[in-house]
Amino acid sequence: MHEMSLVESVVALVEDERRKQDFSRVLMIRLKVGALGHAEPDALRFCFDAVTSGTIADGARLEIETVPGAGWCFGCRQTVPLAERFAACPTCGNPRVRLTAGDELRLAEMEVE
Repeated sequence: MHEMSLVESVVALVEDERRKQDFSRVLMIRLKVGALGHAEPDALRFCFDAVTSGTIADGARLEIETVPGAGWCFGCRQTVPLAERFAACPTCGNPRVRLTAGDELRLAEMEVE
């Protein structure tokens, strides 16, 4: 389960921010997780309490915002919604679509004190 190491990386980012901004505790962490990415939101939630235990984020709540898939179609030259990573354009059927959203895992926001 690589979600454990992903949450560990998020905690490391939070610790880096603490050194820069000098806060004492994290109350909430919001992640943006792509719907077409390789991170499973339920697995991230499952790992969160174990990974944050004893850290500055111990007891923080985890909020996950799902980012839908989107891509740039080289055929109709527009951004289109994607339900699969390597799908053809749902508008014109062109197979050349570059993924532009839905593959990310990003620390979007923190609530601290």
